[in-house]
Amino acid sequence: MKSAFVTVGTTSFEELIAAVTTPETLQVLRSLGYGRLVLQVGRGAAAPAPFRTAAFTLDVFRFKESLAEDLEKADLVISHAGAGTCLETLEKGKPLLVVVNEKLMNNHQLELARQLYKDGHLFYCTCSTLLESLKSINLSTLKPFPPGQPEKFAAFLDRVIGFE
Repeated sequence: MKSAFVTVGTTSFEELIAAVTTPETLQVLRSLGYGRLVLQVGRGAAAPAPFRTAAFTLDVFRFKESLAEDLEKADLVISHAGAGTCLETLEKGKPLLVVVNEKLMNNHQLELARQLYKDGHLFYCTCSTLLESLKSINLSTLKPFPPGQPEKFAAFLDRVIGFE
């Protein structure tokens, strides 16, 4: 049974949690073969109730010391565009769909997601395009992220954010 993992990091991103738990999105995930969805909801007020049926399981938690185990078990990661989460997910070789938070000012998340998409390492969307993105993306086209080069990633981030 395939598993999808959704993470919002240490903040709240209620729009992502709402978008990924609509009946339509859950149906698309099921049609793509995902039988388990794990939500890390962070500080958000919304925390959907976990449930289990014969065909589908929804697990929910706010925070853990480490997300490494959840990332390892995931066949797909749907995430906010935080640099740390993107790097950790890509270094584990997991397919990544980044959902950009459009409400953030000076949206460096969008710049980061755009560049990593151009480089072929991930897909990105917004909450309003999540459903269509899940239906249309081909995860097999993603390129592996070069491992073990955090200094290059830091330099890349500096360029994107404008520190250079």
